[in-house]
Amino acid sequence: MKNCFIILVFLSSIFACKAPEVQEDSRQKKEIPIEQAILNDPQSFYFIDFNSYPQLDPSLPIGVFDSGTGGLTVLDAILKFDEYDNALGKKGQDGLADFSNESFIYLADQANMPYGNYASEENSELLIEHILKDTQFLLSDKYYDSRESPLPNIGKPRVKTLVIACNTATAYGKEFIEDFLAKTGIEMKVIGVIDAGSRGALENFGLEEDGTIGVMATVGTITSKGYENTLIRLIEEGGYSGDIQIYNQGGHGIAEAVDEEPDYLARNLSAPRSDYRGPGLNHPEFKIDKTLLDIYNFDMDQNKILCDVDNLNECNILQLNDPENYVRYHLVSLMEQMRSIPNAQPLKALILGCTHYPYLIKEVKDILAELYDYPEGDGFRYRHLMAKEIDIVDPSVNTARELYVYMKENQLFNSTGSMEDSQFYISVPNVDNSKAELDAHGRFTYAYKYGRKPGEIQEYVKIVPFSEQNIPQETLARLAQMTPRTFELMGLNLEPAIP
Repeated sequence: MKNCFIILVFLSSIFACKAPEVQEDSRQKKEIPIEQAILNDPQSFYFIDFNSYPQLDPSLPIGVFDSGTGGLTVLDAILKFDEYDNALGKKGQDGLADFSNESFIYLADQANMPYGNYASEENSELLIEHILKDTQFLLSDKYYDSRESPLPNIGKPRVKTLVIACNTATAYGKEFIEDFLAKTGIEMKVIGVIDAGSRGALENFGLEEDGTIGVMATVGTITSKGYENTLIRLIEEGGYSGDIQIYNQGGHGIAEAVDEEPDYLARNLSAPRSDYRGPGLNHPEFKIDKTLLDIYNFDMDQNKILCDVDNLNECNILQLNDPENYVRYHLVSLMEQMRSIPNAQPLKALILGCTHYPYLIKEVKDILAELYDYPEGDGFRYRHLMAKEIDIVDPSVNTARELYVYMKENQLFNSTGSMEDSQFYISVPNVDNSKAELDAHGRFTYAYKYGRKPGEIQEYVKIVPFSEQNIPQETLARLAQMTPRTFELMGLNLEPAIP
């Protein structure tokens, strides 16, 4: 049968067409300002002398970056990866982590996150600049002790390869990073998560099998068509002839809620606020439908939903205030869109196309089970659109596999290193930059974060080590539960629970 690709992007057609044009127009072979600073300006903070870079040195760590803490799910998958015999180098588990002698440098660009909003704010060029600055940090030897430190330290290890543990950064920035590295003259592999996740989804299909692949990702990733285009390419290359349909759901607000961004989640509130940016009753793109309230089945406890009246059905203002409720809204929205399309094939695989989403994988599975059993009339509302067992695809494992194969083929494994030498960094607003505009929480204001002009090269942020002071306790608790090996390496502590 002829492949049928049904693309449902929950964005306006304006955003859907503009973002790719911005990306293509801004990708130039000539050096853009941040590249000029890194490559040619010895007076710039960002300058690196690549003539002395220790490329392809097996003793160096592996660099991993994301827009926030979500990429730690990718790192955790790499740390736990065991598909090869370490002594023989052949396929087969041996009970030892395949990267056990490797160390890692992890960067969370928390101050500039979420990356998924830059496209919808029509500022993809600034996003590309952030991504190149992330790359510069991993390649450089500088970091700050704290946000108050006036001068950076020198001595951070360089890296031997790069893993983009961020779907939006992969979609918008991977080719820019590769072009930039070509200009440096050094040889370095760049691995992104999108190809890995797409291959994982297609493992659920025979060559002639029908079905649907759902992609739930940030608005920016969906707008970029990164997964959509990659899936289409892999389907064609793999000779799949079944009716494989692709449905996209922009998970507006999920990553922000996981990272406790105050515009999307504020646990101290008991009533709606004016600066909320998540889905709502009157949101132009992500509208909460009152007729679907029973299906959403929002958790109402402990102010996880904010309403202007006591009765949810009579709300004039309704705001989500819990990560699970964001997931509920988006999964119902995905199924409703599929329900509106004739001949929609059953959902067989759902790609979690944002590294923050695996933190909520239990909630995703539970909500899908609820929707599968949701009654309607004498039957079920969505059961004809859902496989009984839907594969939840976390691209992390596929990314670890690609990294292993590359390092083995290029003899880059460290025989004497240790995971215990890994280092973890996070960006914080640069309080010494007089142009920075901060809110009451000490974070960039929304208007400043997305309104800055690309090409004005300055230190918007300082990159400092992870600490209990720059990560919310709720996030630390989630890391401890979902990524225990990574949390152990980070050396952070949870505050004792208050009885």
